[in-house]
Amino acid sequence: MTQQVSGSPFLKPFFLKTPVRVVRPLQQRRHTLPASEFRNLTPQDAISVFEIEREAFVSVSGECPLTLDEVLNFLGQCPELSLGWFEEGQLVAFIIGSGWDKERLSQEAMTQHVPGTPTVHIHVLSVHRHCRQQGKGSILLWRYLQYLRCIPGLRRALLICEDFLVPFYLKAGFKEKGSSAISVSSMQFQEMEYMLGGQAYARRNSGC
Repeated sequence: MTQQVSGSPFLKPFFLKTPVRVVRPLQQRRHTLPASEFRNLTPQDAISVFEIEREAFVSVSGECPLTLDEVLNFLGQCPELSLGWFEEGQLVAFIIGSGWDKERLSQEAMTQHVPGTPTVHIHVLSVHRHCRQQGKGSILLWRYLQYLRCIPGLRRALLICEDFLVPFYLKAGFKEKGSSAISVSSMQFQEMEYMLGGQAYARRNSGC
């Protein structure tokens, strides 16, 4: 039997239902990996995380939100603020967050985790290249925000994004806080805020 892994008592393993199909005995699966599973990430997932992140971001902007060392750092310090989507044991999408203690995000927030704070800084949401345009980004974000609601003391989530991603996060229930003080190379960002005490957004599929 496959052991379910969870970095927090508030995150229960979740399995998506898949259509039932009839197969011949020789075609039946010989393993017990779940078809689809959500769980907290661990440092052992760091390589898979970085490979997906690097492919997604470097080809577009030339920069990764997190280096491999930073991924390892956050998954070591605050794995409970991460969430991975696995299909048959393979990582297909993920979110990494950390704690922050200021009203707005600053350059220091990009590499620091402040424990015991009411704010989560979402560093990165990324989907494997073979799984894009299937709504997985919005589904994962929806589940992550609902999961954060279950962690005592958390009140809001902050992130920065480029202008073309603002509609995606608005649809997810985030509000604009204005231009961010953070810049990477020549890129400028908008800061977005999600209040965890509000209504969850119901539409999971944004086409991301």
